[in-house]
Amino acid sequence: MVAIILSSALFYQQVGEAKDLLPLKEQESTEVGATQSPSFDHQEQGIPQSLFTWIKMAKAFEVEWDSFGRKGWYTQDPRLKPIEPRSVFPPETPAIYLVFEVAPLEDPTQFGVQWYREESNGQVRERLLGKDVLELPGHERYGYLEMTRSGDRWSSGNYVAKIYIAPIGQQPFHAVNQVGLMRFRITHREVGASSEQEAIR
Repeated sequence: MVAIILSSALFYQQVGEAKDLLPLKEQESTEVGATQSPSFDHQEQGIPQSLFTWIKMAKAFEVEWDSFGRKGWYTQDPRLKPIEPRSVFPPETPAIYLVFEVAPLEDPTQFGVQWYREESNGQVRERLLGKDVLELPGHERYGYLEMTRSGDRWSSGNYVAKIYIAPIGQQPFHAVNQVGLMRFRITHREVGASSEQEAIR
């Protein structure tokens, strides 16, 4: 009897250990056919998009610690302000930032981005260029995701950033967690207000 109990305990212990050895599988696509995600490129004032109050692509951002307008009053949730929001960048740009504000969160949440090259016909290449994940505690509303170049320079062309939102503990890049996308372009031309509009066309 003792031998049976010991062997049963050993069996269940091995089963439990085997479960721990299985890594979570990231599943990028579960749908049949193409799924059109909403674009966050053109935002309207005062209209939230998914969980985002606003989300902007920029070359950098600054932290406004005095969020409540008091000199020296520091908060746990500093306001982030995008610097030179745009969608066209030069090849030598070290990183492109997705800066955002979300509605007040009740639970900790993870935000993710994956970026890809886009063909001239609008099709997204399958090769993943990079990804980034940010975990926000329940009391924070501002955050950023960082898209970095893989070499010394970005390759010229069009890119797509797929944006994900998921509870902490779930797979951040599962297809069901994709909430939208944004597009950007890398070009050698001088980037300004007029040149950016021309490049997007």
